[in-house]
Amino acid sequence: MSVRIYGIVNCDTVKKARAWLAERGADVAFHDFKKSGVPADRLSAWTETLGWQPLVNRQGTTWRKLDPATQTAVVDAASAMALMQAQASVIKRPVVEWPDGRITVGFAPADWATRLPA
Repeated sequence: MSVRIYGIVNCDTVKKARAWLAERGADVAFHDFKKSGVPADRLSAWTETLGWQPLVNRQGTTWRKLDPATQTAVVDAASAMALMQAQASVIKRPVVEWPDGRITVGFAPADWATRLPA
């Protein structure tokens, strides 16, 4: 079973994460939000598992460019998911589905090293 990584191909963090996984010979499937969109079923599963807060990147350029009314309207899972569907770049990246079924957000090499099969 492979590691499934979701993100945007031009994102620096996604580039680092993919390179890190490739260096370790991980079997990786990549889903590009820009080319293939945000899969609604996966977004729902991530939100159910992690909550919506870790998925919304409030530090990124996309969030900062949103008008204040749009930002303040993100108050729960439904409003966050609607924004993430409409603006995939607001999703913190990468979102990773590991072979053991766990889901992580962001690139954390020390944590990731424990998740790869030996």
